[in-house]
Amino acid sequence: MLQGVLIAESLRVGAQLTGIPLQITKLTRVEMTNRGDGQPRYRTLLEFSAEESAVQRLADQLASCLASSGGWYTDFHTADETFVIFANKGFRYPRGQAEARSEAQHYGRSVGVPEPQLDWQV
Repeated sequence: MLQGVLIAESLRVGAQLTGIPLQITKLTRVEMTNRGDGQPRYRTLLEFSAEESAVQRLADQLASCLASSGGWYTDFHTADETFVIFANKGFRYPRGQAEARSEAQHYGRSVGVPEPQLDWQV
């Protein structure tokens, strides 16, 4: 199984994630104190799981569904790999690989992700 978190507000208007059975394991509404420019004060966090066989389709669809402005990304992982997905760009690397994580974080900074939000699971 893969597990991840999607922020509902990160989806661009009109985006649809279809054909991938996601199980919502937790739904939380939070107030953000470290939000970036253009990010809302409140967020809806969708913690999810899915079959590993859907990993590439999920990554591809998320890359096309995320808003390209506002510093948004989503992340998910399997037992062996981490996936960090931005609008139109994704990173996939073995869990615990610091250099690959650093590359994804650098890209995140370049698209406006605030430093405190570059905290996805290793």
